Amino acid sequence: MRNAIVAILTLASIALAEGKVTVYVSLDREHSEQILKDFEKETGIEVDARFDTEANKTIALVQDLIREKGKPVADVYWNNELATTIKLKKAGVLQKYDSPAAKDIPAAFKDPDGYWIGFAARARVLIVNTDLVKPEDFPTSMWSFTEEKWRGKTCMARPETGTTAAHASCLYVTDEAKADEYFDKLIANDVFWLTGNAHCMREVAAGRFHFGWTDTDDFNVALLQGKPVAAIYPDKGDDEVGVLYIPNSLVLIKGAPNVENGKKLIDWLLSAKIEERLAHSATAQIPVRPGVKVPPNVRRPDQIGKTMVVDWDRAGEEYDKWVAHVRGKLSAANPGASLTLTIVLSAVVLIALLGIVLLRRSTGEPA
Repeated sequence: MRNAIVAILTLASIALAEGKVTVYVSLDREHSEQILKDFEKETGIEVDARFDTEANKTIALVQDLIREKGKPVADVYWNNELATTIKLKKAGVLQKYDSPAAKDIPAAFKDPDGYWIGFAARARVLIVNTDLVKPEDFPTSMWSFTEEKWRGKTCMARPETGTTAAHASCLYVTDEAKADEYFDKLIANDVFWLTGNAHCMREVAAGRFHFGWTDTDDFNVALLQGKPVAAIYPDKGDDEVGVLYIPNSLVLIKGAPNVENGKKLIDWLLSAKIEERLAHSATAQIPVRPGVKVPPNVRRPDQIGKTMVVDWDRAGEEYDKWVAHVRGKLSAANPGASLTLTIVLSAVVLIALLGIVLLRRSTGEPA
């Protein structure tokens, strides 16, 4: 009897699994959740989605995927950038999948080894408060942050997570000496380091900073809200690095528990209709396919000019190295922040211990 019950429960769990797919998602929840619900509605496949937060963008999910290697929970990872996707490839977390839906995606946005596929890109842009900065004074380069006249008036996300960390890694693998010079000058010119690109967008839009780094999706949110902002696609001169475009990426997890449903989700997300939908949404993603219809506010690379050429394999492989390197620079420049955090954490621990002692005394238990 017991064996029969176990067999029935096993079959039931298999049946449930066959109608399910688990996806980890780094694209902002407000932009991705409804798309996944529509997949669920169209296919009848239940979607178990896990999203991350702005402050821990991509990092927490990537760490979980690496930790779960060999016994994965997720079937698919929808990353909002590419460097950490390649990190997962190098770590042996991914399995190859040649999606038929990706046939018309340019080769530049597909892994030649077949482990990842890019779609729906964003550009790294400068968001400028037009109430504070006149058009003739608009910044035109990443080096504008280092100019004396902007001392203490600019902001960017800490380059430890998300597209800001990927951007930093791209700069370092392109020219290490120049990247070091850049971050040293940012620190010296009192750039404010915030928790994320959306945070930076909000602070510039509110007039607390003159300009800052963000992505086109966050800029478009401010634009739709009627904020006094403009986007500058920087560094398009002959001797400059060009505009950095970072695609979303989709991967199938090695040993995925629901591999066939994972493939179906990837195929569905890679369709031209989803790229068009993302382009027309508040996130204003930039299609990588030619011919996908876009609204006027979505500008393709061929409309912008010079684009940054990136060795994405190196950027992904050396990602941790350069994130730690820049973190060290920021900590060395502001040792008080680390000391303050240590003091606060110590105080919290002491208060908690004191609370336990007082509680035990009030209940008559030995402290």
